[in-house]
Amino acid sequence: MTPPRMDKEGRLWCPEALAAERAKATFDPKELSVYIYGKEYLDRKAKILALLEAEPIFNKSVNYYQGRADRLKRALERGKRSTQLAKQHDWNMDDIAMADFLVDEPGPYGLHKSMYLITLRDQTNDEQKELFEKPAIAYDHIGCYAQTELGHGSNVRGLETTATWIEASQEFEINTPTLTATKWWIGSLGRTANHAAVMCQLIVKGKNLGPHPFIVNIRDLKTHKPLKGVTVGDLGPKFGYNTMDNGFLQFDHVRIPHINMLAKYASIDRNTGQYLKPANAKLAYGTMTWVRSRIVMHARLVLARSATIADKDAKDQSGETPVINYSTTQYRLFPILAQSFALHYVGLQMGRLYETNMKQMSKGNFELLADLHATSSGLKIWSTTTAVGAIEVARRACGGHGFSMFSGLAHAYQDYLPEVTWEGDSQILSQQLGTYLLKTARYVFAQRPGHVKKSITNPTIEYLLNYQNDPHFKLKGMIQDGQYLVKLFGHRAAYAVAQVARRRDQLGETWNSLLHEIYEMGMAHCEYMLVKYFWQALTTDEQLAQGKPLRSVIEPLFNLFALTTLESKAAEFFAAGCFSQGLYEETKVEILKALAQVRPNAVPLVDAFDFPDFLLQSSLGRFDGNVYPDMIDRASREPANASIINNDYRSAELVRGEAQSELLIAAFKAQSKPSL
Repeated sequence: MTPPRMDKEGRLWCPEALAAERAKATFDPKELSVYIYGKEYLDRKAKILALLEAEPIFNKSVNYYQGRADRLKRALERGKRSTQLAKQHDWNMDDIAMADFLVDEPGPYGLHKSMYLITLRDQTNDEQKELFEKPAIAYDHIGCYAQTELGHGSNVRGLETTATWIEASQEFEINTPTLTATKWWIGSLGRTANHAAVMCQLIVKGKNLGPHPFIVNIRDLKTHKPLKGVTVGDLGPKFGYNTMDNGFLQFDHVRIPHINMLAKYASIDRNTGQYLKPANAKLAYGTMTWVRSRIVMHARLVLARSATIADKDAKDQSGETPVINYSTTQYRLFPILAQSFALHYVGLQMGRLYETNMKQMSKGNFELLADLHATSSGLKIWSTTTAVGAIEVARRACGGHGFSMFSGLAHAYQDYLPEVTWEGDSQILSQQLGTYLLKTARYVFAQRPGHVKKSITNPTIEYLLNYQNDPHFKLKGMIQDGQYLVKLFGHRAAYAVAQVARRRDQLGETWNSLLHEIYEMGMAHCEYMLVKYFWQALTTDEQLAQGKPLRSVIEPLFNLFALTTLESKAAEFFAAGCFSQGLYEETKVEILKALAQVRPNAVPLVDAFDFPDFLLQSSLGRFDGNVYPDMIDRASREPANASIINNDYRSAELVRGEAQSELLIAAFKAQSKPSL
């Protein structure tokens, strides 16, 4: 047997250290992969990955060295080739989404494939499907979703772009009345889209009927030049996301036909000008609710990706004790894994509720819409804020190498950061959730105990009823009991809602003065949902039944998630009267136990998320552990190494000529393997 490679000080070389970590696994990572994703997903990923890796245009080795202009060009090339592959191999929407995930680059067709097509799917009538959706699916029309304005983000009701009904010609006139009404930040708009789903204030006979979506042709289908009355372009470099052509858009009294108002739920009678109202005023939020549910599921992968890179980096034997054995490192990294699983389960539940809601709405039943919209708003805040914070925690845990682009964390942070803001800023969305929670609380608290039925589909009513029946939390239990933890989180959330309701309704405090408390109330609600559905999975999922290996791996992650959240928000639980100093000290002890239980499986757990090197583009997170050769190989590719500068400040010459460092670079490459 060949002994493992070690350095001159007797420490394990990276690949051997990684192999040693994998040997500690108490479960089969492939089995967990199937549990998380399903075999169909994994087979699809393997199939699409093989196709992409065989295409030279998807070689990512140049990504870290290109400027924005080159990256935009490369992104367009990749977008075109990906679309060609989709046609060639008859990809469905799941295949296309998988390719986008693996390419891991905001591309020019991104908003066409997501927001635009979903808007057409959900908000068109049969005639409009033929006129707009069919050519969009064929990529004859390339669209975007134009809602955000220069002066208006999450405040949809405050949008200024207008669509005025012109009765004489039976047309709508789209207009940008002010500078702040300029559509701004719109993905796929800057250079790519020829159509836009534009959210406008509908004006009929001088009356503003609120925001509605309209399809507007903005560029000529043959020349791709902006049409008359349309001003459109790319809005320039950004903090990240620079392969996406986010753009601006203005209209100067542009006329569109009557059919261009998306009319599945609301419309204008072309003969009388009468407004046919939607059955529910929040139907305009349908697309955003779907997007927010996907944002939650994406956030779990962002968390897992960060943990994958940092956990593998921390395994290195850089001293007598591996860094990952220190409790401080475990405190930083293991909760990220636990948060990922928590989002996984709440995301699955959101997906189920969304599908149920869509079926019910098609039959005129809007019972679930308010709760789904409110909770999706809150979970969008929690998931994105947590995920973007986790990337930075992981980056710092990687030490100096975390600052290198080669870590794979810097570009992940840059491209993920907009998720915190788009589709709803945290402060605005927390108010939407807060409004719903207070309305629900007023309904529940106005009833006599026992007169409101618990709702399987409305956990908000469930925890508010529990609070109404036991406001002082006389329930006794142990924090080692998951069901007791669910009750704790429910009581804390209900107390927060009850206090805001009391201060608002009884003490007369202004909404503005309570915004911080409303935000905290919303996050308490979300954390209850996360704990509830995580525990529900452990107790109802057949694959996690008692005694099965996967349960013994995932249950410590539940404990870690619930207990670290409890510890970080201890003041709120104390205030709610459901926590004590003794329980607080016990919580800290139980966290250490959970960390110790997770430790042997730290690397196998991230292996189970099955992120290929093609996706990660990380020297630190490589599956084979060849960290240092890969970093040297990537450094050797730096274009700055190809020239010799003139460092004499007295000379105007900047570059003397081509570099004479070929021998150095060749020596570097001799020690390394090509980057992926």
